Amino acid sequence: MIRKRPLICIIDDDKIYQFLLTNIINSNKLAEEIITLSNGEKAIQYLSNNRAIDENIPDVIFLDVNMPIMDGWQFIEEYAGIKKEIKKKIVIIMFSSSLNLIDIERARKINEISDYIVKPIKLEDIERFLTVEV
Repeated sequence: MIRKRPLICIIDDDKIYQFLLTNIINSNKLAEEIITLSNGEKAIQYLSNNRAIDENIPDVIFLDVNMPIMDGWQFIEEYAGIKKEIKKKIVIIMFSSSLNLIDIERARKINEISDYIVKPIKLEDIERFLTVEV
């Protein structure tokens, strides 16, 4: 089995956090490419536009809970409706600065979400989701 560096998508409206997460990933050479999007609506548009092109579909999505226009929960609802059109399995990691136990429990009950992490995300958190086999 060949291991490759994944295509990662960061969905977060906080440009500083996007920069920090991108910097951690790039400085540790953990990704082939990083796509950054500022809200769930832009992410759904991206996935819909690229659903037939596997190499453009991210292997891992880091998804913020709280965003304007379309938040992380709304993104997950929309994604559940289009995921059957996407051949590639996407690992979705939801994150938030909130320790809200209701959000954590809600995330655990949604099949599309692989994990819920409280910000700030550490290198170890990132590394455990970035080994993709092809």
